[in-house]
Amino acid sequence: MGALFAVLALLGPPAGAAAASRPSLPAIEREVMCVTCKIPLNVAQSLQADRERAFIRELIRDGRDEAAIKRALVGQYGPAVLGLPSTHGFDASAYLVPLLVVLALAGLMLALLPHWRRQARAQARAGAGASPLAEPDAARLDADLARFD
Repeated sequence: MGALFAVLALLGPPAGAAAASRPSLPAIEREVMCVTCKIPLNVAQSLQADRERAFIRELIRDGRDEAAIKRALVGQYGPAVLGLPSTHGFDASAYLVPLLVVLALAGLMLALLPHWRRQARAQARAGAGASPLAEPDAARLDADLARFD
């Protein structure tokens, strides 16, 4: 009896680990697109989406892992089936261009900030020594403000 428990204990974790790493349809649906609807497969409602789901179920039944399923989907439907572009070649620009734009804008802000601050200080100094209103203008301003009270 003790030997049976020892054998089950040795066989238990790999079976559990295999079940945990086994891909599921909902997990893959979130990462791939319906090629006709151009929306994620988990929200697509079309015949093509149903065909893609059936294809994924068949691949899961065959025991393929997630990477192999995605490769098979790309082989069957083309790279448009993937929800995210690859990180190789020209597709990497989808990740690099936004990062470079943010860095360029941050650099531009850092370069222009001292100029803006000097300009604001100069305007504040010029405004502090501004001449008061002439007597007729001050009287007219007071009359206008009195109308709104």
